[in-house]
Amino acid sequence: MPVPTMAGRTAIITGASRGIGLAIAHRLVADGAKVVITGRTQETLDQAVESLGRENAIAFAGKAADPAHRTSVVAGAVAKFGSIDFLVNNTGINPVYGSLLDIEPGVAAKMVDTNVLAAIAWVKACRTAWMGEHGGAVVNLSSIAGLKPSPGIGWYGATKAMLSRVTAELAMELAPEIRVNAVAPAVVKTKFAGALFEGREAEVAATYPMKRLGTPDDIAGLVWFLLCDEAGWLTGQTITVDGGVTLTGGLV
Repeated sequence: MPVPTMAGRTAIITGASRGIGLAIAHRLVADGAKVVITGRTQETLDQAVESLGRENAIAFAGKAADPAHRTSVVAGAVAKFGSIDFLVNNTGINPVYGSLLDIEPGVAAKMVDTNVLAAIAWVKACRTAWMGEHGGAVVNLSSIAGLKPSPGIGWYGATKAMLSRVTAELAMELAPEIRVNAVAPAVVKTKFAGALFEGREAEVAATYPMKRLGTPDDIAGLVWFLLCDEAGWLTGQTITVDGGVTLTGGLV
């Protein structure tokens, strides 16, 4: 049987109580890693930890953009598992749908704070606590909405475009000790993306060359690869994983 390649390593995964984040956590645990997961609701996080195994995971409830929460998570990871080898910035919000001109400035600022500035702050915290001295790998969850105009979710797309740009900048600043990459999914069947396909999944899936929407596991496998040693010469990239929909000119 193959030896787990991530044995003895620890990952922090934000927004991992369910959906893509939880699927990533399961994929890493399956390869021997320990995981520290975050989310908004303690009850949901507790259920996630049970599914991962209490010997493999701990959880902290809080907001990704909260500095005190971030400090607690980073300190907890080192105290419990002894390292922070991987960081997955999975948290993202999109509380509005409509024209850019109709978005309240406060809402727009909150989206930038959570989707972009918090991701940078998590990288900085992990670098200070462990990665700066020992090395590591980071994956940011971007979106194909950041690749070109995405009507209705334009500001969300703008924040994801910014995150991809930040990914490249961080990769330059932190190399060679820390690798930083991003993944840009199309529609994945999660509660977060439900408004984009619920009630019309077959219609939406028909526009994809692969004739189906994504699943959390589709994203988890790619994130696993970007974190592992096999991707050791890969940094600063945003990799699209979309069932081929961008080949058709579509976004959803």
